Amino acid sequence: MQSAAQAYGTVARKTGSPRELEAALLLRAASRLQALHDHWDERMRDGRELEAALRFNRKLWTVFVSSAARPDHPLPAAIRQNIANIGLFVLSHTLAIQASPRREALRSLININRQIAAGLAAPARAILNRQTG
Repeated sequence: MQSAAQAYGTVARKTGSPRELEAALLLRAASRLQALHDHWDERMRDGRELEAALRFNRKLWTVFVSSAARPDHPLPAAIRQNIANIGLFVLSHTLAIQASPRREALRSLININRQIAAGLAAPARAILNRQTG
C-alpha cells in the first residue's frame, strides 16, 4: 500500500498543476473511505483497512495544514486559516473515528474531501472552458 507521500509523488508525475495533484489525492482518499462506507460489514472484519484509509487521509491533511501554516505560503492569510481550520476538524474527527469506528462518521470526511477537490478543480475547468469555448 502506498503512503500519502508516495501517492503524492506518483500523482504529481501524472498531473500538471499542484491544484490538480491535491484534488486527485483528495479524491483518492475519499474513494477509499467511500468503499469502506459502502462495504462496512465485509471490510471491517479486522479494522486494518479502516486504519489504512484513515492514516492516508490524516497524512494528506497534515501536509495541507503544515503547508498552510508556512508564513511564505502564497495564499492569503484568511484562506490559509480556513484550510487549517478544516484540517484540524478532519484530524480531530479522524481520531474520533479511530476511537469509536462508525460507518456514518465517514460521511463528513468523504464530503469534505470531495468538496475541496471540486473547488481545486473548478479553476482548471473554467480555464479549459474559456480556451475551448
